[in-house]
Amino acid sequence: MSTTTANRRPGAAARLGVPPLRGHGRFVTGNLIDSVGNGMLLPLGLLYFTDVQGLPAAHVGMAMTVGQAVALPVTFLAGRLMDRAGPRPVVVAANVLSAVGFVLFLFADRLWHVAAVHVLVQAGINMYFTAQRTLITHVTGVGERRAWFAFTGSLRNIGLAAGSAAAAGALVVFGKGALWWLIAADAATYLLAAFCFASLRTTPPQPEEPAPDDRAARSDHTRRYLLLVAVNLPYVLAQAALSVLVALYTTRALGLPASAASLLFVVNTVLVSGCSTVITAHLAPKAPRRAVVAGHLVMAAAMAAFMLPALPSLAFTAWAALLAAIILFSVAEILLGPALSELSVTLTPDAAGGFTQGLYQFSWAVGMVAAPALFTLLLEAGPLLPWGAEAVACLLAAAAAPALRATSRHRRRKPR
Repeated sequence: MSTTTANRRPGAAARLGVPPLRGHGRFVTGNLIDSVGNGMLLPLGLLYFTDVQGLPAAHVGMAMTVGQAVALPVTFLAGRLMDRAGPRPVVVAANVLSAVGFVLFLFADRLWHVAAVHVLVQAGINMYFTAQRTLITHVTGVGERRAWFAFTGSLRNIGLAAGSAAAAGALVVFGKGALWWLIAADAATYLLAAFCFASLRTTPPQPEEPAPDDRAARSDHTRRYLLLVAVNLPYVLAQAALSVLVALYTTRALGLPASAASLLFVVNTVLVSGCSTVITAHLAPKAPRRAVVAGHLVMAAAMAAFMLPALPSLAFTAWAALLAAIILFSVAEILLGPALSELSVTLTPDAAGGFTQGLYQFSWAVGMVAAPALFTLLLEAGPLLPWGAEAVACLLAAAAAPALRATSRHRRRKPR
């Protein structure tokens, strides 16, 4: 390799906003493989139990919801384990647990089996995301965190798309008989991801500020972290809307073909995968709380764009409005995802600890469980309601986000 070539590559990576990858191959591979497994899960779960195991769809959906709800407290259990053992063992155990759950898919032929295996799989997913953000702080430098959150977000979208494409391709070529083998392959991907994470070398970062030792400071940190959780909820619901609401809205309210939702999902995946690192590095506000404000404002605009075709006088704008909406949505996702993740581990001195990360991930888990019922009820009441409610929530979050200042060094007051 010439000296000129060696010098060009870091410059190109910096221009693209990609963090330094040397020495992080197994970490990158583990994140990518885990996301491929998640991508294969999305189209397989319901279809496998209805078309292969012959269970009724409505009952399977209820069993899946029950299993996912039962797994909600796992975020706090994972947090306690992370405080004792560190984030790496939790991430490894999470992938192994998901793998076991998928293996048991192959033997689940009753509704209570469906609920039980979804407890395992969802518990693994909750454990993984409880520890993954803290793991990033253990394998990367302080100044690289936002770039790594953006980069792992891109990897996740690439992995989700690859997993979904692999599952769709196998079903097209081999038919529904391929579902059994796809479930088995999904379990294998989680085991491979577990191996990648188990082989990592991690170094806990030095705390920039000691944890406060007085009640007033601890109370202030708790209030600010709870505010972060509240500000995160509209983003969680927006993410859920992409998979839960868009397909119903475009087909039932707008009368568009079912392929419309798939097209919008592809546009979102391409934009987030290709633009996250560049926008985060060069266009997003440097202060994470300002990026959160900007992201929620753009997300509110996206919700307004989604609403437009449901207005009788603007029905003709459906395709243009939806395309504008998904572009705005993708930009908001790029602004919000890395900034909220960075705040989740830096907002307070103990933000990267087990309890706070469990609390932050609990907001994700609750939002994802509640979103299907919430959005379908609102959509039945009127096609404008779900988008309007989400837009209002984003505006409220944007108004609250300036209070999410990074922790300033705690100064002791001298007694008078």
